[in-house]
Amino acid sequence: MARLNVNPTRMVLTSLKNRLRVAVKGHKMLKDKRDELMKRFLELARENKALREQVEAHIGDVYSNFVIASAVMSSEVLEEALMYPKQGVTIEVGRKNVMSVDVPVFDFKTTTDDTANIYPYGFANTSAELDNAIENLSNIFPELLKLAAVEKEVQLLAAEIEKTRRRVNALEYVMIPQLEETIKYIQMKLDENERGNQTRLMKVKDMMVKEAIEEKQQFTKNAFDNYVNK
Repeated sequence: MARLNVNPTRMVLTSLKNRLRVAVKGHKMLKDKRDELMKRFLELARENKALREQVEAHIGDVYSNFVIASAVMSSEVLEEALMYPKQGVTIEVGRKNVMSVDVPVFDFKTTTDDTANIYPYGFANTSAELDNAIENLSNIFPELLKLAAVEKEVQLLAAEIEKTRRRVNALEYVMIPQLEETIKYIQMKLDENERGNQTRLMKVKDMMVKEAIEEKQQFTKNAFDNYVNK
């Protein structure tokens, strides 16, 4: 792993150690977040599968009733019956936060509270199968909205998991090893400089001791010569 291109000083070493502590802490937090996201994602995936199967089964019933209604009614009568709907629907989109991910929440309101308004026609010229299809379609509408919200949440969580995974890998395999390698290099250089300084200090000390001994010897010799000359 290539180290960072920095000056091997104690100030830089302290800064890199602080960065390493933050990176390790961030790595742990991101791993925990990734694990929680995966847990939530798997729960939603199972919920989405069950909900989709349920909705598809109900939609199959709706299609079956529409096919039968189309067979027993003329196309003109069927089109006329469905041409002017009496009931309207307003979709409301909210938000909720799941592990720092904003996911949509869908809700709806009908223009009227009368459940009979789901039928935009009279019952004289229409078949019971068309009534069943309209009723079933009205009943599964909340499930359709819930399915849409769950599938969107699954997509957003999958994207967040991938982004978190890349960050975890970048910290684990790039940044943290780089910081560790650089810290090791700077520590080695500082130790090497310390040993060099220690060696120089020892040499200077030896020279000073030697000079002190020589001065003492010279002083003793001079004192002896002066005594003899007297």
